[in-house]
Amino acid sequence: MIRFMIAMSIFVMLHAASDDSFLTDSEYGKYLYENPRGISCKSCHGPHGEGMLLATYPSNDKTREVSAPSIIGMDIESFRKGTLSTKGVMPKYYLTTDEIDAIYRYLEGIKTQN
Repeated sequence: MIRFMIAMSIFVMLHAASDDSFLTDSEYGKYLYENPRGISCKSCHGPHGEGMLLATYPSNDKTREVSAPSIIGMDIESFRKGTLSTKGVMPKYYLTTDEIDAIYRYLEGIKTQN
C-alpha cells in the first residue's frame, strides 16, 4: 500500500508538472477509475459506469438487492457530490476535485464513444 501511495504521488506530480505528460487526460481518468486508492470504481459501477448489482440477501422473507447506480450521464456537480458522499456503501476515496473531474471526463469520453 505504501508503494502504491508513493507511486501515485510521483504520478500525480509528473502529471501536474507539464502539459507534455506521458499520460493523456483520458488515460489519467481511466487509471483513477480503475484503481483510485486501491479500490476500483469499476468493481461496483461496471467497466463503463453503467452500474451493477452488488449483492442479494434475504430479509423478512424477501430478497433484497444492493446495487451501485449508473454514473453515466450525470452532471458534474452531482458526480462530485456522489463521489464525496459518505452515506450508503460508497467508499470514501479522498479524491481531489481534479481527480474527480478526470474520472468524470473519462466516463464522458466513454459515453460519446458508444
